[in-house]
Amino acid sequence: MLFKPETKLYGYEIMREGGVDVMYVNYIGSSTVPSLISDSSSMSRIIDYIIESPNISRIVFVQHRNYVHDLNQVRLLQEIARIYVYLIKQENILSLNKMSVTSCNQCVPQRLGVLRYLLLTLLKSDPLGCYVETKRLLREEKINAETIAEQCKRCQNHYISLLNNIMQLLENTQLVKRVKDHLEGYHIGERNFYENIFRPAIVPNFAFTRLMASIPSGAEIVDQYLTKGEFDRSTVTILKLPNKTKYVYHLTPPEFTLDEKYYSLVELARNVLLEHKPKAEEFTDPARIRQVFFNVGRDLLQELAKTKELKINYTKLNKLAEILVRHTIGFGLVEVALQDEKVQDLIINSPPGQVPMFLRHEDYDECDTNIIPSFEDVDSWAAKFRMLSGRPLDEANPILDTELILPKSRSRVAIIQQPLSPFGLAYALRRHRDKPWTLPLFIKNRMLNPLAAGLLSFLIDGSRTMLIAGTRSSGKTSLLGSLLLEIMPKYRILTVEDTLELPADALKNLGYDILRLKVRAALTKESTEVEAAEGIRASLRLGDSCLIVGEVRSEEALALYEAMRIGALANVVAGTIHGASPYGVFDRVVNDLKVPKTSFKATDIIAIANPIKSPDGLQRWRRMLTITEVRKHWTDDPVNEGGFVELMKYDVDSDELKPTDDLINGESEVLKDIAGQVKGWAGNWDAVWDNIVLRAKIKDALVKYSEAAKIPDLMEARFIVRSNNAFHNISNKVMKDVGIPEGKQVYKEWEEWIKKEIKRLRG
Repeated sequence: MLFKPETKLYGYEIMREGGVDVMYVNYIGSSTVPSLISDSSSMSRIIDYIIESPNISRIVFVQHRNYVHDLNQVRLLQEIARIYVYLIKQENILSLNKMSVTSCNQCVPQRLGVLRYLLLTLLKSDPLGCYVETKRLLREEKINAETIAEQCKRCQNHYISLLNNIMQLLENTQLVKRVKDHLEGYHIGERNFYENIFRPAIVPNFAFTRLMASIPSGAEIVDQYLTKGEFDRSTVTILKLPNKTKYVYHLTPPEFTLDEKYYSLVELARNVLLEHKPKAEEFTDPARIRQVFFNVGRDLLQELAKTKELKINYTKLNKLAEILVRHTIGFGLVEVALQDEKVQDLIINSPPGQVPMFLRHEDYDECDTNIIPSFEDVDSWAAKFRMLSGRPLDEANPILDTELILPKSRSRVAIIQQPLSPFGLAYALRRHRDKPWTLPLFIKNRMLNPLAAGLLSFLIDGSRTMLIAGTRSSGKTSLLGSLLLEIMPKYRILTVEDTLELPADALKNLGYDILRLKVRAALTKESTEVEAAEGIRASLRLGDSCLIVGEVRSEEALALYEAMRIGALANVVAGTIHGASPYGVFDRVVNDLKVPKTSFKATDIIAIANPIKSPDGLQRWRRMLTITEVRKHWTDDPVNEGGFVELMKYDVDSDELKPTDDLINGESEVLKDIAGQVKGWAGNWDAVWDNIVLRAKIKDALVKYSEAAKIPDLMEARFIVRSNNAFHNISNKVMKDVGIPEGKQVYKEWEEWIKKEIKRLRG
């Protein structure tokens, strides 16, 4: 916050932010830390300011750190200010005419002095003390009234009435109501009761987004851990509040725990860097511009530290440079929250600056947070996302779908603004796992079981067409990404997405021949990007490839089914789609997206993934509910004509997928079709089933060996690719020896291979 030159120490300015008035009070240069809790002069000064500007919604004390008091706290002070105005200005209670009802003025000076002390001093500086003192005086005066002379009783009763009026006005305030039952023994000057009432959110002066730094009173600490970070790690505390069903995600980032000397250093460096306004073309390579700013910021911090004769080591310097980058060209505390691998979704509702951020946690589901995004930050992020995506976000295009790629995380971002969001910008960020999901990882967290993983792996090798369906947050894209690792690296892969969510870069680093196509978002009206349907058709002209479509949303469904019909017998064609059941997928594809029923038959497999909830509704888990094949003999309704045949179905009692009789007995037409194209498998269901079980056994073994050896990387993408390659090479060797990749022999040799790999990894 930069004050106008005429704003003196302890002066204030009113700023309009997010549709509300915010009072900024200048404490820069003050020798004392501003505090409504411990400093009676600060409280008195603020109530005077509220009297002058009664319609504010937030108070910010500006120093090296900003101390922010929200609307609920401001309202408590506004009640006190209104009482002051009522008694002093409207009722004129301190006038001589109000003090006496008789011609005798013998007690007036003393009583006037008492009321002036109560109302001019205590009421504004210590309203709780004012209440306690008024209550004490009232009790004493009532006792005195019983013994005074008869001619004084009328005046005494009038004085008692004045005190009683003051006491009742204070007693009806929310401030007094909150602590009234605990004020026994309270002494004037004690301020411990204010600690839990006026606890501020503390924000570095170089940041705007607020953080409720203190843990709420009465909160139970459920969990606590550190996020991963090379130079800067944050503390996450999970809290449970009484009578609340949601947990609280309490974040303590490194920028909020810096020494005062480092605060001023980062603030100085930030002011210098802000003079450079990055151009839109610089954001075409965000990783590069971020590295440039990091290097420049680190050098700048080092120079500033020298001028201030401040010693700073390598680790601290890099930590400050990271903080500096995220509060200049970065995304502030959003970045810090996204460093936490357990965070799945971040939600920022409108209007910004008035409500905290919400998130979905891997272990604790929906959580409140202690992060309150500011109007300045939310608006700044929108401008950055426009530059990063090259897509419009304005009144004509109030929706923006894009992605946020950071050094330690990758997220899908959805933004809406006016007129769709009438109260301003709102965000939803879906955090993707740092590394691609794998089938063994899904086995470990029970989304699917080994047999389902083996079946899906077999179907991918069989070049089937597949739709992964489910509701929002069901894990569709993550599951599709894990299936990409089941494609042998010798095959080329094309991905078509409007928002880049599939782990294409990770696969490229693993040696895959993969090409990513980015197309126009379904809700974007105008853009230089190619429409999704044209992108899919273009992929068919790019040579023999597996085709993966990020999500089927709109008219591109026709092009996808064109690709399925062309590529069904050659390569994998797969995508995700919203739908809670096989018929729900059929209904969406045929009735909503206008794909002909005959074209829908090009779908071989529909896999449904959906969250399930605990009976109390407080927990939920992602599960695959069914793997269903689509048969080809039906003409009008696949449900009534037996077009959907479940191969595996979720069993709620055992909490896992169970094979159906159709799968066990070899009645799957899709699997028969795959077998019919493989030497040694045609007409040999036992050999096909043996291969599915073999794959399942290997996926399960990866989980067990990983846990036993305490090597989590055995379930990660890099090792899964190595394992799959070993499986295919061993299968090829065994097939040459015995005619088919006999499961028992393949597994024996694969197990020897993984034991050697574990020994190698242990060094």
